[in-house]
Amino acid sequence: MRIIAGLIISVIGIIITIKSEWLYENMGAIPSAENWLGSSGGSRLAYKLIGVAATFIGFFMVTGLLGKFILWSLSPFFAGFK
Repeated sequence: MRIIAGLIISVIGIIITIKSEWLYENMGAIPSAENWLGSSGGSRLAYKLIGVAATFIGFFMVTGLLGKFILWSLSPFFAGFK
């Protein structure tokens, strides 16, 4: 089941990345993205970053590395709990 879910999430992430302009036209601007990522292209960049993140999460799910990646990326914050 994780393989199918990971593939679906990856495909959705790829579609979000490719169709970021369409999302911007239909969903509108993201005010915080416009503030922090640039004045005229911040929302488009935010949509692309969301799509790329979803693609990576989907691939990590397919390969079974999602849990290990989360533990690795958060380990500096919880080093004292070992």
